[in-house]
Amino acid sequence: MEKITAIVIGAGGRGMNAYPPYALRHPDELEIVGVAEPDAARREQFARVFSLAPEACYTSYEQILSGEKKADLAMICTGDDLHIQPLTLAVEKGYHILLEKPMAPNIADSLKIYNIAKQYDKIISVGHVLRYTPFFKKLKELLDAGTVGRVMSIQHNENVGFWHQAHSFVRGTFRRTPESAPMILAKCCHDMDILLYLTGKNCKKVASFGALSHFTRENQPAGAAERCISCKVADACPYDAVRFYTNAKDWTLFALGCSETSSEAEILEQLKTHRLGRCVYACDNNVVDHQVMGMEFEDDITVAFTMSGFNLENTRTIKIMGTRGEIGGNMEENSIQVKGFTTGNVTQIHLSPAASGHGGGDDGLMKNLLRAIRGEEPCMTAAAISLQSHMMAFAAEESRRCGTVVDLEAFTKQHGA
Repeated sequence: MEKITAIVIGAGGRGMNAYPPYALRHPDELEIVGVAEPDAARREQFARVFSLAPEACYTSYEQILSGEKKADLAMICTGDDLHIQPLTLAVEKGYHILLEKPMAPNIADSLKIYNIAKQYDKIISVGHVLRYTPFFKKLKELLDAGTVGRVMSIQHNENVGFWHQAHSFVRGTFRRTPESAPMILAKCCHDMDILLYLTGKNCKKVASFGALSHFTRENQPAGAAERCISCKVADACPYDAVRFYTNAKDWTLFALGCSETSSEAEILEQLKTHRLGRCVYACDNNVVDHQVMGMEFEDDITVAFTMSGFNLENTRTIKIMGTRGEIGGNMEENSIQVKGFTTGNVTQIHLSPAASGHGGGDDGLMKNLLRAIRGEEPCMTAAAISLQSHMMAFAAEESRRCGTVVDLEAFTKQHGA
């Protein structure tokens, strides 16, 4: 088996924890040979984990992409608004690309990436990891087998989770446009892609409603402080950063500049000045905290999609209704229930626990990408495929802001695609 070599541009949460660790678990398939990251602490941590020499570590994408081509693959895991520049240089240099989703935070750059993908004979795989999860692959298998007959309606929920909303979309990296993408794109282009994948049909029309309703200064409780570290009403607040981060044992600590081995004192010290220590009602966020979409697909399939930050669990749930039965599922639980109309039988399906992040999708994406680079199978999430999911999200934002129903084909043509 041919080993693929890769460089990583951006050693943040996804660049550090999602895709490159595949090389540690499968060193015969993938080797990380370089990193570009402006933050010295993150760059040094990445170098330690992946055993990189100092000369393989760079402070910018310009540096790592200068001179001779250094690897087969470039993983671009920078901020959303910093994708287009390194991608363009890397493709011109001859790299295959793994591009973290969304492709770009705006329509213009998304179309540029789409056109680059058509122009160059290189794989540009977008990080739509849901297609590679055992959960959604099983749903696709059931639908393609005609288990519920003709699909008529789908209800799909992105349950963001109250803590994830506060961490990422109120205090964190994805809290503001235009610095980041609209939340329906940043969080849910995954979901638009999976709806296209499951139905095998194009989306025709989109209508959307939503707002930033709760995480605003007007809703700050009486007596609340600007920072959780000194708040007198923290015990009654679900979003208290001190309670959340001192009990966290996951990727959220990385964003705080800490780790699972950090002491409580170290975490508290960070919360004194870090943006993640702010009161959720006193941040500079402007993205929505809840949004719904109504969609019409080909063959009269209707879809209702809800994205909400007001849930206990962070998971995706789905109900697919057909002419002969219905399917329900919970991604976090890896459980699927099939109900038949004729027999009344109920079949419970429990899938094995995921071995990697995003319900096993992170490793699944890497396997597909490496095989595609070796010419063994097509890339399932190429940029040419991913454009429609992005345009659906952009259309939803257009509908939400303007109060209109958006014809997706006309909307896409209007923007030059």
